[in-house]
Amino acid sequence: MLKENFNDLISFLVVARERSFTKAAAKLGVSQSALSHAIRGLEERLELRLLTRTTRSVAPTEAGERLAESLGPRFADIESELEALGEMRDKPVGNIRITAGEHAVNSVLWPVMKSFLADYPDINVEITVDNALTDIVTGRFDAGIRLGEQVAKDMIAVRIGPEMSMAVVGSPAFLDKYGIPTAPQELQHYRCINMRLPTMGGLYAWEFKKEGREMKVRVYGQLTFNSLRQRIDAAVMGFGLAFVPEDAVRNEIASGQLIKILEEWCEPFPGYYLYYPSRRQHTTAFSLFVEAFRYQR
Repeated sequence: MLKENFNDLISFLVVARERSFTKAAAKLGVSQSALSHAIRGLEERLELRLLTRTTRSVAPTEAGERLAESLGPRFADIESELEALGEMRDKPVGNIRITAGEHAVNSVLWPVMKSFLADYPDINVEITVDNALTDIVTGRFDAGIRLGEQVAKDMIAVRIGPEMSMAVVGSPAFLDKYGIPTAPQELQHYRCINMRLPTMGGLYAWEFKKEGREMKVRVYGQLTFNSLRQRIDAAVMGFGLAFVPEDAVRNEIASGQLIKILEEWCEPFPGYYLYYPSRRQHTTAFSLFVEAFRYQR
């Protein structure tokens, strides 16, 4: 029975993870009809309904959830072992999946990635740019990149970047017209450019710190983005004040397009870390990836 179920179990796991026959079929490289037939055959052999299907969605039943939670980690272990066997060849090989925020990709990941890919042409890297705090285990990522304070305590965290500082910036024309705030709480009376964080389910409250005193300020304005570049461009165009990583606006500040304010409230904080589960056996390819990005002070 195991032999005839094996491929169908893999198909079920992909559908359960993607919550979509369309997406699952694309990942598996099969037609939707073939995938539906395979799942139906598995359910008939088990005499259990594993998926609830509607015209708009697919979700595991209670039995399906139990099966997915039980088999998912085991198939992941099998994949890791097969990749480890593949590394017994002369060159490191393998696939690495990473999730990271937009700024992390641009500032710490991509600059090192170019040389890493050149050094190890048989290692494939997939990068998902996502500002949400994605669960790397359920998302089947090998690792994630986040700020140190955002990494869960049960993860192994490797520092891959220097300390960071945020900056409140505005265009010269905007500051000439509306004036310059002297304290963070005054930002509530200025037009600001907001950022929406999907994981937190709302608008980001700007975080400040000065001599041990911490403060969060909720700001208001006409524009809200979930991306960094658009917030910077909007600030340059005079639509409001923006709160962004200082290194991301270095050129705009140097050229005079933007001016930093409230600098004394923008103290440095720990930068980016690469994090991954401690219990999973890692391949040589992944170990090389970690060492390539480890921050050297």
